[in-house]
Amino acid sequence: MKTILVVDDEPNIVELITYNLEKEGYQVSKAMDGNAAWEMLEGNRYDMVLLDIMMPGIDGLSLCRKIREKSNVPIMMISAKIEEFDKVLALELGADDYMTKPFSVRELVARVKAVLRRSQETDDVGETATLRFKELALLPSEHKFLKNDREIALTLTEYQIIELLIRNPGKVMSRDILTEYIWGTDFFGATRTIDVHIRHLREKIEDNPSNPGYIMTIRGVGYKLQEKK
Repeated sequence: MKTILVVDDEPNIVELITYNLEKEGYQVSKAMDGNAAWEMLEGNRYDMVLLDIMMPGIDGLSLCRKIREKSNVPIMMISAKIEEFDKVLALELGADDYMTKPFSVRELVARVKAVLRRSQETDDVGETATLRFKELALLPSEHKFLKNDREIALTLTEYQIIELLIRNPGKVMSRDILTEYIWGTDFFGATRTIDVHIRHLREKIEDNPSNPGYIMTIRGVGYKLQEKK
């Protein structure tokens, strides 16, 4: 049974999410503030975290950052903040998805399922062959990514982006292709979300993110993996 931690300081929201996720067969744990959530995360393993931004104690963005320092557990941010800056910041801090309040319960459940499905598919990969591109290496059986034989921690979304690119070196992957590969056809967000994850990925793997040597931008289309000449 998949376990999900729901973190929000609004009891009605927590109960609404909990009720609907439990109906789908998930085991749900609840925390009403960031400090309580952090304690629970240190002592337990969860398959996914649903995290509000505006909370007492540790706010959601700070907690997202702390989680990413120790774990790649899928994170979905849920917030009343609808500005693009807040969404981009959450994604740059390592969130895998972002929903705004008020939200459709059906959409929330669908997106939770999509994120967990992606995570499960990644865990279930039976391939043993290492995928290589120049100094980069992907180990599907261990869900690891290395550069110059040094492991680099990636979020679920970042891992799937580099996986598709490294399987198709030199080929242009459009934003639509990347979006469908990662989130499936039931994705509700904008394809520009890909750009945020690409930027974060470049910060991790490029020697100079502002002048990338691996992930090249094809303006107006998408991205490809290519050694810069």
